[in-house]
Amino acid sequence: MSFTVIIPARFASTRLPGKPLADIAGKPMIQRVVEQARMSEAKRVVVATDDARIADVVQGFGGEFCMTRADHVSGTDRLQEVGQLLGLTDADIVVNVQGDEPLIPPAVINQVAKNIFDNKDASVATLCEPIKRAEDFFNANIVKLVTDQAGMALYFSRAPMPWARDAFAVDKVHLPVSDLFVRHIGIYAYRVSLLNAFVNWPQSPLEKLESLEQLRVLHYGHRIHVAHALEAVPGGVDTPDDLARLCQLLG
Repeated sequence: MSFTVIIPARFASTRLPGKPLADIAGKPMIQRVVEQARMSEAKRVVVATDDARIADVVQGFGGEFCMTRADHVSGTDRLQEVGQLLGLTDADIVVNVQGDEPLIPPAVINQVAKNIFDNKDASVATLCEPIKRAEDFFNANIVKLVTDQAGMALYFSRAPMPWARDAFAVDKVHLPVSDLFVRHIGIYAYRVSLLNAFVNWPQSPLEKLESLEQLRVLHYGHRIHVAHALEAVPGGVDTPDDLARLCQLLG
């Protein structure tokens, strides 16, 4: 099983500017993400950035980086450019690890890579975890999904789904007991052939409506494999409060 991890890292952030370079117990965040990814079975770990400040830091701790254009409309477009710059072939596999997840378990990186290798009909593989609280189920910032019997995604949505008609007619405060309520975890494995096709597809209507890129993949007839994460995936760092909690945890 051979795959490359690509970690997009942008300096601009509305809520936490310079986020990839934020100090976490003596190390910049991007270094911690790279170190986690290096503990996976990836043959190569590359930081994708359009900012020289991030590139300098990555080079300073001995990491590999790839400079990309600054005008990409999506993270998937940036991945495709990196694949081209690295000379990856259509048959190669890349795993996209977010640059703000310094606690990403190496096991889930390996898991999503293995899943795309094992499921030849899938162009993309990703992960999910159970939803246990009604407030998460009804939260539009938490993406829900449903799959078929083979673990292939049928749909992703910000809306609460699937809808437990009878149970919610009585009580919307508590979730009924079911393993069908799951949230998407934003780690992906891609075939490079899919990335090369993706950047040439117009946005799909549902993608625009939901603001979810993965719906473009389904719209154009490709399959996304989904599995439950083998380990809990801690949330990323989005706000100063998130950063403070992480510093306290690792300090």
